[in-house]
Amino acid sequence: MDLTLRFAEPADCSVLFDLIEQLAEYEKLSHAVTGNVQALKEHLFGSRKYAEAVLAEYGGQAVGFALFFHNYSTFLTKPGIYLEDLFIIPEFRRQGIGKAILIKLAQIAIERDCGRLEWSVLDWNEPAKTFYRSMGADILDEWQICRVTEGALSQLAAKNNG
Repeated sequence: MDLTLRFAEPADCSVLFDLIEQLAEYEKLSHAVTGNVQALKEHLFGSRKYAEAVLAEYGGQAVGFALFFHNYSTFLTKPGIYLEDLFIIPEFRRQGIGKAILIKLAQIAIERDCGRLEWSVLDWNEPAKTFYRSMGADILDEWQICRVTEGALSQLAAKNNG
């Protein structure tokens, strides 16, 4: 397999954003993509780095990515890695690329003395759930994501503490 995994560089942001748009289309969430290449570049490589990305290239072509950032476990008192997105172009799936990316992220987590690697999966995505379980992941049914966005986020921020 002619697969290369490498950390994304600033020049990769257009390709990375294209892959993000393909992921959104796959998840039927294209309407939710409101960002742009410049914002992605600033957040990955600006003065304050919010996230990192690993790019998967097969035969020199970008075929997938993982975007992740650090979180923290108070119970473990250790940092962790949160995998925000993992995406492989459909025609390149089932070739071990997703597995290679997860192994790479696990290696990064171990190198950085992280206590865990975690991510979310859409409830309807049975192929992904099956794959993640095969890689040793537990899918935690007892935890649910809470999210505040856009207008609700502004309203929450404007609330008076008193």
